[in-house]
Amino acid sequence: MLAAEALRLAAIEILRPTAAVEAGTGFPTLAGLNVLDSRETAVEDIDRSKPYTPILALHTTEAGVALRGPLSSANDVSADTVLDVVAELAVVEQDGQGEFAFAAATTDPEARLVLAALCAQVRYLLERSQSGGMWRYLVQRIVNIEYQSFAAPEIGVRIQRTTMRFHCEIRDDDFEVVGLPEPLATIYAKLPAQSYAKAKLAALASHFSPDVLPSLDRVTIDTGPNFPGAQVNFP
Repeated sequence: MLAAEALRLAAIEILRPTAAVEAGTGFPTLAGLNVLDSRETAVEDIDRSKPYTPILALHTTEAGVALRGPLSSANDVSADTVLDVVAELAVVEQDGQGEFAFAAATTDPEARLVLAALCAQVRYLLERSQSGGMWRYLVQRIVNIEYQSFAAPEIGVRIQRTTMRFHCEIRDDDFEVVGLPEPLATIYAKLPAQSYAKAKLAALASHFSPDVLPSLDRVTIDTGPNFPGAQVNFP
């Protein structure tokens, strides 16, 4: 679904605003610049001068469209998606094949509070903030939010990673428009000119070429007493 992709890209702009990227300051979350689109944390993302690096990774994991009921018309549908926001405190680990990035495996209570604060920032920005209005334009309602923690209880290890799963009812794709389908077109217009999300939506638009409807030649209407109705002439 195109709307589900737009939902993720709009969230990236809110969590990593273009203005903050250009200024190098003013990021709204502890992750700062490290808001990743559909990929895992890499070693290059980690600041080795600090005990750990807060990182957010966004993934669109599920999406679908269904009729609202057994007697609904073809256009009376509900659309939904699941946006996964993976929040972690990442560090560089090593194994026999070299270095790799992974969430810190520690029971540090201070680190746990940092992770909880990072998750709270995400929820506030998407649900309540002024900047989150663009994201909420796509979301008809948030059905529920799951917080999935990671741990290895058999060896007493807690991993500093939490996945927030936003189950959302969203606007369906509307193809009855010229150019980029809605609601993508509206989101595209709202995004800053140099934003990462806008560039991705522009790339998406370049792959989308809807059918061109034939032009109507003429419509002739006669209301005289001997004419049974309207006559429509097509090419």
